[in-house]
Amino acid sequence: MIRRPPRSTLSSSSAASDVYKRQEYTDCLVEPTDGSFTMAAEWATDQAVDGYVSVGGGSVIDHAKAANLYATYPADFMEYVNKPLGKARGFGKLRPHIACPTTCGTGSEGTGYAICDIADLGVKTALAGRNLRPDLAVIDPRTVRSLPGSVLASSGFDVLSHAVESFTARRFDSRTVSNPPNARPLNQGANPYSDMGCREALRIIGKYFERALRDPSDHEAREQMHWAATLAGTAMGNAGTALPHGMSYPVSGFVKNNGGFKPANGFEHSSAIIPHGYSVIVTAPAAARFTSYGSPEQHAEAAALLGADTRGCNVRDPVETGQVLSSHMVKMMRTAGDVPLSLGELGITKEHLPELVRGTIFQKRVLDVAPRPVTEEALVDCFTEAIKGYHSY
Repeated sequence: MIRRPPRSTLSSSSAASDVYKRQEYTDCLVEPTDGSFTMAAEWATDQAVDGYVSVGGGSVIDHAKAANLYATYPADFMEYVNKPLGKARGFGKLRPHIACPTTCGTGSEGTGYAICDIADLGVKTALAGRNLRPDLAVIDPRTVRSLPGSVLASSGFDVLSHAVESFTARRFDSRTVSNPPNARPLNQGANPYSDMGCREALRIIGKYFERALRDPSDHEAREQMHWAATLAGTAMGNAGTALPHGMSYPVSGFVKNNGGFKPANGFEHSSAIIPHGYSVIVTAPAAARFTSYGSPEQHAEAAALLGADTRGCNVRDPVETGQVLSSHMVKMMRTAGDVPLSLGELGITKEHLPELVRGTIFQKRVLDVAPRPVTEEALVDCFTEAIKGYHSY
């Protein structure tokens, strides 16, 4: 984060290092909360920050977004939180923000979202607005060369989920036309622009993800995954994520509150935590079997781009397309290793279904992007399958 000194100290001959004073903020949480966002905003306000450079994964970038928002337009925290939890109050231009992602996953450098846990409620939600999107992103593939395997796997599955969910989402022209036009939500549904980014991201993942996991010295594979993250993130920031992300939020909250899982390596965290990419992918196969009824052809194409053998698959049959996509995702999960193949491995049982459904149904922002209506009964079915797991796939 950058603070400019008083104008009186500037002169036409000032060197760049004299013009800007750098202040570092390092208290970002791996999984942000409303409290950690508030702390970052208070720090930015105290330091009179007038520009932000975020260097890190999506959590770091999202802390900078939140600090920028609340320091620029101070308000009670829930004012900017998505409905129905918060008031989703609009806001104007923010301070300049340059995002420098160092993981190949979240794509936060290309979105207008900042994700956090609301600690008192035990649910995950988002701040959202076009002006949250960073002004500039610096994508340097050298930053992901040293990523530990678990971090690469988790972030890679987040990329995969962004691309699949945005590509198979409800179409943008199925929405009621907004009046005024700028009232249209950020997550407007699949559209020709987002489809381009999703297709290329899915192709890259199918070709390079396993290579990047297998050989840490394969710089080409990691560079391509970094590029896929930006492509999918930008597409997702335009189309939106859907059911797997909505289901992932209460899963993350459960693990944080109850323990039961810690990734093998790469995450410096003293308590139980399920990395975001894992919490999404562990629900994705079950979700795909449900959402395929809304966009079967897109599910089949996504599977093919990821490398699945779709010969003989009837692309108009939701059962077949849901099966081919979900089975291929499970295959990729097995290849990655250290990825839970069921919610049961996280200590989640059918007794937890009411709280999982309750935590998901709050996520109207993402559920509205699903290609078919998501009811509480449908969520029970999807969570039940995810609890049972995919060992037989």
